Amino acid sequence: MTEIAFYHLQRSPLAAVLPKLLERTLAAGKRALVLAGSEERVEALNALLWTQNPNGWLPHGSAADGSAEAQPIWLTALDQNPNGAEYIFLTDGMEAADLAPFERCFDLFDGNDDSALEAARGRWRALKDSGHTLTYWQQNENGKWEEKSG
Repeated sequence: MTEIAFYHLQRSPLAAVLPKLLERTLAAGKRALVLAGSEERVEALNALLWTQNPNGWLPHGSAADGSAEAQPIWLTALDQNPNGAEYIFLTDGMEAADLAPFERCFDLFDGNDDSALEAARGRWRALKDSGHTLTYWQQNENGKWEEKSG
């Protein structure tokens, strides 16, 4: 069963957290699918991954680039896995219809937005009720991620 981790973003925005998680994904030899809420968000993330690290970049693509099967990180607003990713990153409150093809799922939500927080709680309850094992991560005052009880 897919390992699901909720990341409560309060101290760092998605633009700071997602690239670090994607770097770790690639370092582990895994492929990633990033599911975003709109094509505009996909293109914003696409630009971010080109510019977020002045000493390098994360190999990635989107439908605008094509060749999904050649991309270790695929950015999309569609619930599809064209690059054969083992890890899925859900942003903007997105949900995947089927998590079974993925080893890990990262649900990244804005903890400073009440509606996003409430929606994440709903996703947590639904996944827990369906038998998934979940972990919940929150940044401490030093910016380090700590696993909390959900």
